[in-house]
Amino acid sequence: MTDDPPIKRQTRRQFFQVVATGLPAIALSGCGWTLANVKPLSTAQNSSNDLYIYTWAGYTDRNFIEKFRQKTGIRVVADVYDSNEVMLAKIQAGGGGGYSILYPSDYMVQKMIDLGMLVELDFSRIVGINNLFPKFQNPTYNPQNSHSIPLSWGTTGLIYNKKKVKPAPTDWSFLWEYKDRLSRRMTLLNDVREVMGATLKMLGYSYNAQNPQEIEAAYQKLLELKPHLASFTSDAWRTQILSGDLLVAMCYSSDANEVMPENKDLEYVLPKSGSSLWVDTLVIPSTAPNLDGAYQWINFMLQPDVAAKICEELSFAVPNKEAIKLLPPEIKNNLSLFPTEASLENCEGIAPVGKVEEVFERYWTMLTSQ
Repeated sequence: MTDDPPIKRQTRRQFFQVVATGLPAIALSGCGWTLANVKPLSTAQNSSNDLYIYTWAGYTDRNFIEKFRQKTGIRVVADVYDSNEVMLAKIQAGGGGGYSILYPSDYMVQKMIDLGMLVELDFSRIVGINNLFPKFQNPTYNPQNSHSIPLSWGTTGLIYNKKKVKPAPTDWSFLWEYKDRLSRRMTLLNDVREVMGATLKMLGYSYNAQNPQEIEAAYQKLLELKPHLASFTSDAWRTQILSGDLLVAMCYSSDANEVMPENKDLEYVLPKSGSSLWVDTLVIPSTAPNLDGAYQWINFMLQPDVAAKICEELSFAVPNKEAIKLLPPEIKNNLSLFPTEASLENCEGIAPVGKVEEVFERYWTMLTSQ
């Protein structure tokens, strides 16, 4: 099954694509981005007054960019990508030599370090690293944040209509237990590691299982659910759950937090057996031509007032404890953004699984093509 046509708002992993080959740099009205050509950037295009970054769409806006320019005199020029894998492929192909800042997710940081693609950070040039909560100062994907700075984080769970779905779901198993009642009115993400991972977690295994038998068990379990799914989608669930066509959807916490204000009957739950705890980061590629500008961008994003605005305006949880102090109570106490420590105990970050990735992909193809 395929997603419905994209809707106006962007999700964490479903973004607009820009085709600008051969065109001069353009400003996109309404999103605040100045986009460089899709052609590979050369070092000559960069100067101390320009900072080229490669990021997820929606991770900043015109106000952030203008404030940074006023503070540093540096003009930010950005390209956007729609997946970690697209970003990695472009950098590996030599098309990212002009970028000085990238925004990879946690598992991709680990992979890029192993490939020797990232600068080891000089903490004498970074201001505000101590603003991070302790649990983000020594992450498993990058001990001591040697090559990356966490920017935002969140979880994956279920959004549901509490008026129509009773009892309320508390775990992934709810989808199987009530599959007949929810038939064709529930969706899963269009993401192999999230969907397989959630099912593995429900079965008592790791999100990052590397035992082929465990992965097959998750696949067999998903086959039971497949006939009852409306679709695998990371985006179309928004309009469908607001219209009442869907009752339950697997989604990212940041996306749920954007949608819930539009319908007071919608709630987000973090499954008790565990889920993914994802982190998006800032890194400097080893080919970065503007190292000074890159460090200034990192320091800017670590400022408490900037991090607080990221949380308020972009609906991402931030790992900056000083920024949290600046948030209004309704955001600070929002459990969909900031779950309790107890509810996070069973969560895991998605990690590279080496050649086992092929096993995940094979079962995913079989599942989604039937």
